[in-house]
Formats: sequence, structure tokens, C-alpha cells
Amino acid sequence: MIRQFLQRILTKPVIRLADKFSSRPDKAIIFQALHDLFLKIQAGKTDKGLIIEPDMAKDKFIILSDQHKGAKNGADDFMVCENTYLYALDYYNQQNFHYICLGDGEELWENNLFSVRDKNKLSIEKETLFVQRNAFTKIFGNHDLFWDQDPFSAVQLKSMYGVAVKIYEGAIIKIIVAGKQLDIFLTHGHQGDKQSDGNWFSKFFVSRIWGPLQSLLAINPNTPAYNSQLKSLHNSMMYEWSSQQTNLLLITGHTHQPVFGSLTLLEKLFKQFDSAHLNKDEKQGALLAAEIKSRRAEQPVVFDQYEKILPTYFNSGCCCFSDGDITGIEIADGYIRLIKWEIDGSSIVRIVLEEKAFDALEIVYA
Repeated sequence: MIRQFLQRILTKPVIRLADKFSSRPDKAIIFQALHDLFLKIQAGKTDKGLIIEPDMAKDKFIILSDQHKGAKNGADDFMVCENTYLYALDYYNQQNFHYICLGDGEELWENNLFSVRDKNKLSIEKETLFVQRNAFTKIFGNHDLFWDQDPFSAVQLKSMYGVAVKIYEGAIIKIIVAGKQLDIFLTHGHQGDKQSDGNWFSKFFVSRIWGPLQSLLAINPNTPAYNSQLKSLHNSMMYEWSSQQTNLLLITGHTHQPVFGSLTLLEKLFKQFDSAHLNKDEKQGALLAAEIKSRRAEQPVVFDQYEKILPTYFNSGCCCFSDGDITGIEIADGYIRLIKWEIDGSSIVRIVLEEKAFDALEIVYA
């Protein structure tokens, strides 16, 4: 009863306080950080990132991010998604996918590494199956900067997975599309975010204030309604940078908001509604209008130039949604796909939310 009372009176102000310190993207800093990282990886600086040149006739990739594995307490956002995550990893391992963990795999702002390792043995065991096949790439984010900054992180990674596992800030998958080079640039996406990119005050706020309050109130903020304005602002900056490049797609995580072809689900619905209106399809228009109305509460910010958008930016979403679902990006069979693994009654099902053949993407080539 006391917790329920506190939830009623404190949840909204606590969420607003968390929003204030969660993300302050700066466009100039973001653009420079992405540019510098991409050039360093291209130049072969293996301490910064990995270049992958796959055989697209057989090689497949799954990109998942933002698990935020915690200590199985009230502040652990991953806990409700753990079974979904384990089920999805079984599928991808059996199908011989290469797993790219795109940052914030572990929640190391709120927890110490030893408690996270102890409480997430099953997930680590599933990830180890990819490591053993040499099909695992681990990229750090802002909430697991430990992997990049701690001098003993290599020892800890080896103890987790049984063998040495390198940690990267990014990766580039190089593929050939219709005879032209396409670089798929992957990084967590926190670079240039003034209150996430290693900022000591944000870390203090999360570990000392937000974490305890989240645990006390049992709040999981990882629904589209929270931080929607800041998420959309950050996504728009990522899109703007990627759209100015040639021969490039950008895939990030960080915002927990899935994006496919530079559009969120709500923006895609608006685009489909305009098409239905243009074609005088009143039945389809009514269905889309109803869905838009329900989705507006989740994602109130819409990019109003969506008709002119280039499909250069993708976001994997997260593996810590409050309903137990997870999202990710697949690259396989000449396609890029936005995937959701959804709890459906007693089953967990894989749903293709969006897909597009690489040779059908309207990318600017040099």
C-alpha cells in the first residue's frame, strides 16, 4: 500500500527528473564524434572498431542493444525481458547468426559488475555460444563504459566468456550492393550526448538518485512514452548526420526507440495515411487514423518532413521494454529487417516489423 501510494505521487516527478539528466544531445559534438570514429575504423585502428567483410550469400547478423542487465532488483529493467532474450539468442545461435551487442549490455551505472554477472549467468551462457563460434562482437555504450575505461576489463571479459573478448566503440560491415560499396556503420550512439558520453554527473545521478528511486517505486521507464522528445531529437541528429554521407547506413541503439529507414513506427503510419488519402482509400485511411491516435500517446513527436527522408538511419530499439518484448535489427539474405520478439500468451514469437532489400534502399552513392 505504501509503495502504491508513493508510486502515485512520485512516479511522474521522478521520471521528469530522470528525463532532465538523461540526454542532452549536441549536434556539433555528435557530428564530429561520429565522423572521427568512422574515419578511425576505416583507417584500421582496431582499438576503436572492427571492419567486417562478410559473404552476404551466407553470413547473417543480429544487432541487439540496451539490455541493461542488472542485479535482479526493482531497478532492473532487463529482468522482465530475460526469457524473451534467451529465446531469441537460442534462435539466432541455431541459425548461425553473428551477434553484435551494440552497447549497454550491462547496467554498470546502477550496479557493480560482480552483481550483474552473478544474476545473469543464463544470458552470459547464451552469449558465450556465439563467442565459441567466433560470431560475437561487443560494443560498449554509455552505461557500460567500464568495458572501455577499466584497466582490468579484459580480464573480466575473459572470466565471463572463457576466452578473450575484445571491446569496441564501433564496427563497419562492408557489403557490395548492385556493384557498389555500402558501409554499414554501427555504434551505440551516445557519442556527443553531453549527459551520457562518460559524463560523471549523469553517472552519479543514475547510481545515487535514479537507481534507488527506480528500485523503490518499481519503475521501468523503457516504454515509448518516456523521454519521447529527447529520443526523437537524438534520433533526428543521427539521421541528419547519416543522410549527409555517401555509401553509408548508420545503425545505433541508445534511445531505446526503434527506427527503420530513418522513420519511427508512428512516422511510418503518417506516411501510409497520406498515401491512403491520396488514393482515396477511406477504409484503409480510417484504420490508419485509429492506429495513429493510439500511437500518438506513445510517441508524440513526429518528424514532419518524412516524405523527404532518406533511409540512412536505423535504431535497434532495446531489450528492456516494460512488456517483456525486445527489438533488434537483422541483416540477412540481402535484406535489413526490424524485428520484434513478442510475448504472445505462453509463447514467444518473432515478428518482422519492417524489411527492405539493400538494393531497394534509396542510398546516395558516390
